Amino acid sequence: MSENRELLQYLYAAFNKREIETVLSMMREDVKWANGMEGGFVHGRDAVREYWKNQFELVDPQLELLKFEIDGKGRSVVNVHQIVQDLNGNVLLDKTVKQIFTFENGLIKTFEIG
Repeated sequence: MSENRELLQYLYAAFNKREIETVLSMMREDVKWANGMEGGFVHGRDAVREYWKNQFELVDPQLELLKFEIDGKGRSVVNVHQIVQDLNGNVLLDKTVKQIFTFENGLIKTFEIG
């Protein structure tokens, strides 16, 4: 499971640099991804790309991986320090959140917010 930790560290670094195509390449084509802004889920890489495009037009999120563990269902559970700023640099949100990843064949199958 350490390969999942390394993959997630790489994912968070790429996300923070807005290397979205790199992050999308770590997902299954049919990924199920939590929509943290509106609730529910988006489905598929194209939908995640569009979700992030819309999100980045409104806010500037930065994520720092704090803790990594595997739960009883084999999912990768990550505690993340999340800072969300508006486009003028004003902090809108500064908190720790739990993010849960399910992997299949080395790719992200599901992302949930705990």
